[in-house]
Amino acid sequence: MDADERWIARHEALTRLGVKAQTLYAYVSRGRIAARPDPADPRRSLYAAADVARLCGDGAEGETEVRAPVVGAAARGEADIQSSVGLIAEGRLFYRGLDAVQLAETATVEAAARLLWDVRDGDPFVGLKPRIDPIVGGSTQRRVLAVLGRRAIEDRSLRSHDPAGLKQEAASLLNEVVDSVSGPGPRLYLHQRLARGFKAFERDSPLIRRALVLGADCGLDEAVLATRAAAFGGAPLAGAVLAGITTLSGTPLGELGEVVAYVGEARRDPSGAARRWLALKGGVPGFEETAAFGRVDPRARALLEAAGLPADLQALLAEGEAAAGRPAGFHLALALIARRLDLGPTGAGDLLLLGRLVGLLAHAVDQATDGSPIRARLRYVGPEPGAH
Repeated sequence: MDADERWIARHEALTRLGVKAQTLYAYVSRGRIAARPDPADPRRSLYAAADVARLCGDGAEGETEVRAPVVGAAARGEADIQSSVGLIAEGRLFYRGLDAVQLAETATVEAAARLLWDVRDGDPFVGLKPRIDPIVGGSTQRRVLAVLGRRAIEDRSLRSHDPAGLKQEAASLLNEVVDSVSGPGPRLYLHQRLARGFKAFERDSPLIRRALVLGADCGLDEAVLATRAAAFGGAPLAGAVLAGITTLSGTPLGELGEVVAYVGEARRDPSGAARRWLALKGGVPGFEETAAFGRVDPRARALLEAAGLPADLQALLAEGEAAAGRPAGFHLALALIARRLDLGPTGAGDLLLLGRLVGLLAHAVDQATDGSPIRARLRYVGPEPGAH
């Protein structure tokens, strides 16, 4: 077998295996199928033909894949959602089969978006221009919500678009949000425009880029569920994402607010602040173990390694890890780089919001183009009819 024949494209691997894309990505993440970027198009991956053959039962190991019966939540009538966007496996995060930490080393927000949205041909960001009536003023969160609300009224249902048109609309929507946050100026990369809006130095814009790429997706949470449910119902793309963003504004941003408060206090007295939080609440904000990744969140580690934190923030990080007995999580990494870049009290939340916007757009597009039906059962537990 020559060099070209050793690697096959995704559609061929899926055809041979007879599985959905997310199963293929799971095989890659678990080391059962080797993958590499396509030299002709680095946004795409090629898969080892020998590994695929082995899983099909054609190789020496004769390994075959048996699909498990539907059990658990799906069997109880609860929501069961299929996604091709992201996967967390063995402590690593994958975007459509590619390691998100490795991707964030060099990928622009646009490149990450094209991958997450499964854009195979063309570039939906080419030729996008600013609106003549941008939404300005107020906090970043207010501007994001205002843009999404306006577009939810203006735009057509997801069901009226073909896949290519839907991805073009996603790029247009993201471009409009960034314009609202960044204000007028040169049409640079999205992370450079956001750095301008945040009044950060241009030399620090790669750190903003890395944070946005790493924060795009983190598996299934309430925001993803809300986005996909709205998309399944046929909402406009902006409306589906608005459902997810408003949901995100609850618990995740609330938890992040506590982390930001801790960072502000601990800058003045790192060891004392850690002890006080342990005594009051039994934990140090930002150092909690996450259910998805377990003890170590690879996104946090990748972001902090690139942050170039000053001595006071390094001390805060070291004291917190020593007191909690755990490494920093992604929320703390966002809070530290927001402090390092002087993005203001809402900077960490702004980075989380804008990064997740890219991923929620991916979930809405994925649900509309390749998603399974979302079915759930409502069980009434209220008073009997006629009861007083």
